[in-house]
Amino acid sequence: MNELGRLDDLPADYVEALKKQNLVPLWPSLRAVLPPGRPRPLTQPTFWSYEALRPLLLKAGELTPIEKAERRVLVLANPGHGLENMKASSAMYLGMQLLLPGEWAPAHRHTPNAVRMIVEGEGAYTTVDGQKCPMSRGDLILTPTGLWHEHGHDGSVPVVWLDVLDLPLVYYMEASYHIDGPRQAVQPGQGERRYARGGIVPTPVFERTNTPYPMLRYPWSEAKAALQALAADQPQLASVQVTYTNPETGGHAENILGFYAQMLRPGQTLRLPVRSPATVFHQIEGGTTVTIEGSAFALAEADTCCAPGWSEIVLANRSDTEPSFLFLADEAPLHTKLGVYEVRG
Repeated sequence: MNELGRLDDLPADYVEALKKQNLVPLWPSLRAVLPPGRPRPLTQPTFWSYEALRPLLLKAGELTPIEKAERRVLVLANPGHGLENMKASSAMYLGMQLLLPGEWAPAHRHTPNAVRMIVEGEGAYTTVDGQKCPMSRGDLILTPTGLWHEHGHDGSVPVVWLDVLDLPLVYYMEASYHIDGPRQAVQPGQGERRYARGGIVPTPVFERTNTPYPMLRYPWSEAKAALQALAADQPQLASVQVTYTNPETGGHAENILGFYAQMLRPGQTLRLPVRSPATVFHQIEGGTTVTIEGSAFALAEADTCCAPGWSEIVLANRSDTEPSFLFLADEAPLHTKLGVYEVRG
């Protein structure tokens, strides 16, 4: 392959003339934007310890009242992108959010999609588009693009959840904004009750609601039971994983990022295929060693790590007697829509 010319090969007056016309020569940067063979992600394998993070988050609760924070969050930032850019990967944002007893985070809506994976505590709720969603550990709650949502807390202990948003992508597209709104009136009905059984959905005898997100809360009790049933039904299955889906369409629960629950059998080690999207791993129950391109992270409950796309990833349950349960988020739906999704190995 021929070596491409460099910018400093060009006369200075020529480069200056290009700048005056808002022009840039491609060839000095061609290999940077089109590297040979595979991408070169800026995303680095990164680990966030909940044990180390939690006291800092609680301290934030002492230092900043909810009225001044609106959303009291510590962002899990990937150093490969620069901490100031607040990215876990090129398309995913992660944050640990704290709500204290008696607090209310006011209603707003925004263009980025978000989900909440509940980490600890009881008594809080998220109201999404008028639907009140109780928050218990391991539950997944959607706040899709454009839907009003607010957080309240009627309990007695701090509640913490992991936010996952496609904010970096929406911000890059110059499409990110929010609108504040009044407190929502709670409407009757809960999606997780209407869609409580797999393969069975309500029949629209008279009219179809055309609700794009018919299910907003995915209880951990149901996801865990599905994983355990799958493992028992298919003992030969290597990867015991379920996908959080839209029960009406069968597609992903949201339209940019994918969300999953993974179970590792006692003592199991699982080598994942090399895939193009970045992946986030969050420990719900048990303990898992996640090895990403040779970097090993020992996840305890509520710990989180991020793997760049195109990474070799190995998951190992550290217990020989108990299963391990993980929540996963990735960029697979986005890659699929763009036609750049790849699997190797």
